[in-house]
Amino acid sequence: IKCEYENARNVLEVALANGINIPNLCYCESLSTYGGCRLCVIENERGGVEAACTMVPKDGMKVCTNSAKLREFRRGIIELLLDSHRSECTTCLKSGTCKLQEYAKRYGVEQSRNDGYCKEPIDNSSYSIVRDPSKCILCGKCVRACSEIQNVKAIDFVERGDETYVACGFNGMKLADTNCTGCGQCAAICPTGAITIKNNVSDVWKAIHDEGKKVAVEIAPAVRVGLAREFGIPAAQPVIGKIVTALRLLGVDYVFDTSACAYQTIIEEAEEFKARDKKQKLPMLSSYCPAWVKHVECEHPELKGSLTTAGSPMEICAAIVRQKFTDDNLVSVAVMSCTAAKMEAERPELVKDGKKLVDIVLTTQELAAMIREYGMTFSALPDTPCDNFFEQVTGNKCTPPVALKIDPEKCIGCSKCARCCPVGA
Repeated sequence: IKCEYENARNVLEVALANGINIPNLCYCESLSTYGGCRLCVIENERGGVEAACTMVPKDGMKVCTNSAKLREFRRGIIELLLDSHRSECTTCLKSGTCKLQEYAKRYGVEQSRNDGYCKEPIDNSSYSIVRDPSKCILCGKCVRACSEIQNVKAIDFVERGDETYVACGFNGMKLADTNCTGCGQCAAICPTGAITIKNNVSDVWKAIHDEGKKVAVEIAPAVRVGLAREFGIPAAQPVIGKIVTALRLLGVDYVFDTSACAYQTIIEEAEEFKARDKKQKLPMLSSYCPAWVKHVECEHPELKGSLTTAGSPMEICAAIVRQKFTDDNLVSVAVMSCTAAKMEAERPELVKDGKKLVDIVLTTQELAAMIREYGMTFSALPDTPCDNFFEQVTGNKCTPPVALKIDPEKCIGCSKCARCCPVGA
């Protein structure tokens, strides 16, 4: 096959861009080249075996990406990786999306000794991330993502040779003891189940099935797009009504849209900015993102005074829910697209009168898992409106949210509310 390329870093990128699927585990186009897994091996013109991710492409170069020699080579690598990976595929959260599992099936590797995996204990100290060293294949993606993309450097390789493993430092340091922001990029890029997002689905089911509890759920704006993608629905198709219906079927009592509280965050930040004088810290930095707040606290404490005191939309929505429903038996659940929200819900300043504003935080994938567990066909669900005062979202003409004082008779749904209403609504 003749392949054309432009600005490709290596042969692997050329192959992938031309529809040739060379197996790889440690490569990512957004990260530096590592060349650790050696699964992307190809044959050069002289019959030598090289890693495609480190081979620089040249005009007229001829390579072989699939041969009996390469197949046996890759099978041997997969067997070695499986030997250093604790296999529990039937119960692993990554089952079905695990790249190692995919390649083992692709190359017919059915058995391994499976006794050489890392014996370091599971680290579940973080509210957002769970690390299982026994499933780590040392691809280094998480280390590079944390260092090169996030600039946090909370994890790295420790020890040498066959004693190497990924950790938060020496002396048994846990993830919760580091400057980890809970962003979840390490879990998103991990090809196996070595790093996953902490799962709180069982906590929500327990609250739903408790007859003495009332469950209120708030839904972040980005969740509807992610959930549509999970169930094969075009991103442009509105699915908030289907999400509400699904939550009602699951047994949730109240469903609110966090979008309305984004207005309140904007208004509070604008008011605070106007109130700040030259003696106060400027420029003013948003506190909207919990991962950003944690990063400032750990890496740039000199900027803490520049952070706005306004709460995030999740916090504001949860506070209003607590004010509306003062029942001690209310369980507040937030469905967020950001894993750092799990950590945000546990911050001590968000505990009011001994109660957390948000009891449980789910990710989009966790809600999708609950819907699949229930057995409903999401795309076929009818639309159900959210509960009253969180109903309006940008561009809709309907009941005004509590964050804005809007005359619904004058509103034309132009979405300029937070800036300048053209009709005096």
